[in-house]
Amino acid sequence: MAVKAIIFDAYGTLFDVYSISALANRLFPGKGNALAELWRDKQIQYSQLRTLCSTYKPFWEVTQDALVFSCRKLGLELGLEAQNMMMGQYAKLQPFPENLAVLRGLKAGGMKLAILSNGNPDMLAAAVGNAQMEDLFSHVMSVDTVKKFKTAPEAYQLGTDLLGAAARDIVFVSSNGWDVCGASWFGYRTFWVNRAGAPMEELGVTPHGQGRLLSDLPPFIEANMAPPATRRAQ
Repeated sequence: MAVKAIIFDAYGTLFDVYSISALANRLFPGKGNALAELWRDKQIQYSQLRTLCSTYKPFWEVTQDALVFSCRKLGLELGLEAQNMMMGQYAKLQPFPENLAVLRGLKAGGMKLAILSNGNPDMLAAAVGNAQMEDLFSHVMSVDTVKKFKTAPEAYQLGTDLLGAAARDIVFVSSNGWDVCGASWFGYRTFWVNRAGAPMEELGVTPHGQGRLLSDLPPFIEANMAPPATRRAQ
């Protein structure tokens, strides 16, 4: 089964959600890393809780709610100006340094690339544009279409529906272990960009491939694109 397309998660995979810590540290000296980490954890938790309880809100609003809570939890005074600065920075998160070259190489090799993200369309358009990735993806898919966040099956279904391929013929790439689990359960072949060297979640899932950087993905794709006889000989 050859790979027909690659779907990328956005936040944490293509865009560095912890790059926000530099601004956070300027606004709240000595607290930037703690704020960035808690903010991300609450953002994910809120998205999952809202999906479980069918109380969808756009990801931008979820992200803002998570920021307000995190500052309160850490005892930080979040004024309107600081809140706007933090949210504005989130709209233009930095891509990881190797990503652009990797994506361009995959596209030049004829691979169809797409994004499937919890982010709402405006957020994704801003992030993709800021990273100069506009011409790389055939689809930038937002779960806002189905009003359910990952790991809901309806969210992952967007990829197969819009790309017109079976899940087994698509590689889903994420740096988030929980996302790898959800995509694997849905039926995608999965590649985990395990930047932090974290253990896999204890959910009975083993990704089909993994690496520490996105630059570890092309060798995995090449191996899966090789004819079956070639793969058996390797």
